[in-house]
Amino acid sequence: MSLVTLVLGFPLHYLFRPGVALPASYAKMIQMGSGEFVGFIAILLASMVMTRIERRPLISYGLEGPHRIKRFFVGVFFGFAALSVLVGALLAIGAYQFDGESAVGWEVVEFAVGWGLVFLFVGLFEEYMMRGYMQATLTRGIGFWWGAIILSLAFAGSHLANKGESPVGIFSAAAIAFIFCISLWYLKNLWWAIGFHAAWDWGQTYFWGTPDSGLPAQGHLLAVHPLGTEAADQGTVWSWRALLSGGPTGPEGSLLIVPLLMIMVLAMWLTWRKRGVGIDGATLVAAESAIVPDGPATTHEELH
Repeated sequence: MSLVTLVLGFPLHYLFRPGVALPASYAKMIQMGSGEFVGFIAILLASMVMTRIERRPLISYGLEGPHRIKRFFVGVFFGFAALSVLVGALLAIGAYQFDGESAVGWEVVEFAVGWGLVFLFVGLFEEYMMRGYMQATLTRGIGFWWGAIILSLAFAGSHLANKGESPVGIFSAAAIAFIFCISLWYLKNLWWAIGFHAAWDWGQTYFWGTPDSGLPAQGHLLAVHPLGTEAADQGTVWSWRALLSGGPTGPEGSLLIVPLLMIMVLAMWLTWRKRGVGIDGATLVAAESAIVPDGPATTHEELH
């Protein structure tokens, strides 16, 4: 057993009932969490090398800045809230059916904590990998927004291998990734995006029990399923009913996610533009974030 598996598996194993064999859902949870933990440590070590070369602090690529804990938990709140609004809308229009509770007793706590740890590592790994050092490097080379577009498309491309993915789901992955870039532009760090990403995935996999980017949920609190796609195969992904419900892709494959994302972008602009930084083109302070090129660049125009 690897050291990483021990690190992640210990807090989960501590919650398990003694003498009970480890179910497949727990094994899947630990396996996925271990992989994300390994990925995060790997990208952190690679960034450590580059920060030594560039003479920057290790946290300079999106992990520094004020109010980190607050921004993380604000992101957690809005990530879960946004996902729940989407699932609630799908239930309200009859695209989803509520099947009741799935986890019972002590499993509720086990799965909640276990998946919480897993998706914390998912948020850390995927956000730091796609919008940490890589975003900072592309910003210095071709500008922030071109880098954001390229990395958002790359993030969406990484979902193509998921068996249950659909064209709408791929679009959603790219759009959500770009929204995380917008949060980085305004807030100058990744903590809001990390919290949002973790809570969005946790809400799908654990709380509502829906597929996450085409990957079916295991070990969830509630259970819902899309109507009209019980015999889902590659063909149903393209049906109108599946386009409304998301089909085997999950909520991210529903067309209802498009207006939700548009509302999110509008809310971010209305709320964060008052900070005087970001898309409106006001002052950026070089010390705040590694997305700013070397030197005393202070205006939006100098960064592009």
